[in-house]
Amino acid sequence: MDISIDLNILEAEPAAQYHAKADRYLSSHQLLDFIRCPWLHRKKAVGLIEDSDSASYLIGRAAHTLILEGRDAFEAAFALGGPINEKTGKPFGAATKAFAEWAAIQGKPVLSHDQIDLVEQMRSGVEMNDEAVALLLYGRAEGVVRTEYCGTPCQIRIDWLHPHRGIVDFKTCDDLTWFEADARCYGYHRQVAFYRAVLAQALGGTLVPVHLIAVEKKEPFRCGVWRVGDDTLAQAQRENEAAIRRLLVCRERDEWPTGYEEIRVLDVP
Repeated sequence: MDISIDLNILEAEPAAQYHAKADRYLSSHQLLDFIRCPWLHRKKAVGLIEDSDSASYLIGRAAHTLILEGRDAFEAAFALGGPINEKTGKPFGAATKAFAEWAAIQGKPVLSHDQIDLVEQMRSGVEMNDEAVALLLYGRAEGVVRTEYCGTPCQIRIDWLHPHRGIVDFKTCDDLTWFEADARCYGYHRQVAFYRAVLAQALGGTLVPVHLIAVEKKEPFRCGVWRVGDDTLAQAQRENEAAIRRLLVCRERDEWPTGYEEIRVLDVP
């Protein structure tokens, strides 16, 4: 499939600014929450549930920044390492008062020296995979598209868009052996199908290829590349569009079921 994407269709926008518009635009994460449980989606939408940044999420975010956006963006986005204890010549521990005070002054997420080393190892893992390197050789990181899709305003922030190879979504995982199972469990195919469909609105209907790059967060830091099958994307798009239709009905009626309102039958062989 020969494609040529004008990367100028992407808006440049900091992550915080993008997420601040979640009350006006439907995102892939919001849609996945709705598919999982409409009541969960609603509680997050009205601020009754806030997503907390776990240590695992922090590492993933740091890896995204270093590997996709580059070292300058990485050093600008994170407080790296913490201050050095002049007496010992070593960094203060993350639990010390000095470290906490320093982090507050920085006003940025803090990465310890061990966490920085971990992210660097992940970067090296990606660089060992020729297919991943080729996908990330040209393109643009974290580009934003906003448009109407299925009758509702939507927004996407694409990890990487290659002008000739389409969407590249970057994931981190504990064990690459189980990545395909994780992809099904977490609905990665639905997420990227949403990206592809929204992007198509800005490309005059062109549906582009989609690849996933995944790297381990522990030794041996293996990196793998997957092309998401066209049939899988088409089925996921149909499921997404059906979910958006249900979402619009829930909004109109202000009814947000859990999905477990009725008695179910449990048969154990």
